[in-house]
Amino acid sequence: MFFIDTIELEGLGNRGYLAGGRQTAVAVDPPRDFDQVLTAAARRGVRISHVVETHIHNDYITGGLELARVTGAAYLVPAGARVSFARVPVADGNTVTVDAGLELRAVATPGHTPHHTSYVLQEQGQPVAAFTGGSLLIGTVGRPDLVEPRLTEQLARAQHASAHRLAAELPDETSVLPTHGFGSFCSSAQAEGDATTIGKEKSVNTALTTDVDSFVARLLAELDDVPAYYAHMGPANADGPAPVDLTPPAVADAYEIATRLAAGEWVVDLRNRVAFAEGHVAGSFNFEADGKIATYLAWMIPWGKPVTLLAESPEQLAAAQRELVRVGIDRPAAAATGTPQEWVPEGDSLTSFPRSTFAGLAQHGTDGIVVLDVRRHSERADGYIDGSVHIPIHQMHKRLGEVPAGTVWVHCAGGMRAGIAASLLDAAGRQVVAIDDGFDSAADAGLTIVTG
Repeated sequence: MFFIDTIELEGLGNRGYLAGGRQTAVAVDPPRDFDQVLTAAARRGVRISHVVETHIHNDYITGGLELARVTGAAYLVPAGARVSFARVPVADGNTVTVDAGLELRAVATPGHTPHHTSYVLQEQGQPVAAFTGGSLLIGTVGRPDLVEPRLTEQLARAQHASAHRLAAELPDETSVLPTHGFGSFCSSAQAEGDATTIGKEKSVNTALTTDVDSFVARLLAELDDVPAYYAHMGPANADGPAPVDLTPPAVADAYEIATRLAAGEWVVDLRNRVAFAEGHVAGSFNFEADGKIATYLAWMIPWGKPVTLLAESPEQLAAAQRELVRVGIDRPAAAATGTPQEWVPEGDSLTSFPRSTFAGLAQHGTDGIVVLDVRRHSERADGYIDGSVHIPIHQMHKRLGEVPAGTVWVHCAGGMRAGIAASLLDAAGRQVVAIDDGFDSAADAGLTIVTG
């Protein structure tokens, strides 16, 4: 008998896996904070004998190298990947024994990267699951444009061929277990559903239901923006990531917080957007700990700029710190926990801004105000409020000067990104109203939506 445990990384929209038998197991695409992989192995009572990477990741920093060092496991990395550390190079067709009657077979599946490799778990020689990384995902494939623009079309065609190879070589009942597709921007589209098989993908995945030219044309047309921090992930993974340090940051008092703000550093309030709007340290930015903090903070902050975290509790701080190390923001410059009143010098006051809904915007009217849409281009293409200004959230910190004069009513698709944008505008001294509402409500409120 074999087992497969899923290591969920909801913030980044990825999954890693631990698979094995009675005594030993293999870790697939582990996160940088791999303690949860060790916990899963301890719960199963198994030793991790192998750690494998499907590819050099562009969206997060791997824990594979350090996990292999800590456990003494063999570290398997595709042979075509250029890395600066010792590893076991894996080529198409290579197999390793995971446990009695259980082996892992490497299948070259280029497309997401030129060297991408999937791994088929075989029990008594029969395929039971395929760890497909950024190749065949649930209903889609990994995006082919993260390596080099000149290779994008070539890799898109390779994705089509790789998907067809997996579909041809594996039985329909084989479970497909991808790393990407659950919110990660490494996916060319987002997964519909939580589990799939080769047989199901044959009927629903466009890589398997359309010809290569149609597939490539559609895939390239639907590619979305690439988070800026991706440029730093691949090199870090190829060099060999440093071990994680999750010890608490130095404690900042109100005077230090004010000093860091005055120096132009980023002070990030992790509380929810409702609490932030009601009262916060002037000049601080709001990235909710319960949102996609790793994605959006890493996307927007100038790389390497010191960041100070403000949290309601030590637990909230620790969770955010864990999310951030996954994308290379290793050590906050400082941190504080408690209430916002404790984060400002005595005698100073907090600042705030109002929140509203699309119904509130319709009731107020759009004359004489700025309606700012901070959704991505692909979202806006499906419809937008007539007369609204468009600046995607990940470009806001560099384009604040382009926001027209007047009170700004800012919205996104659900409220979280509008909260980030409102905090940036508020810190810049603008009058702002955060629309905390689903965009589907805009038309119902009577606002004019432009489509086509």
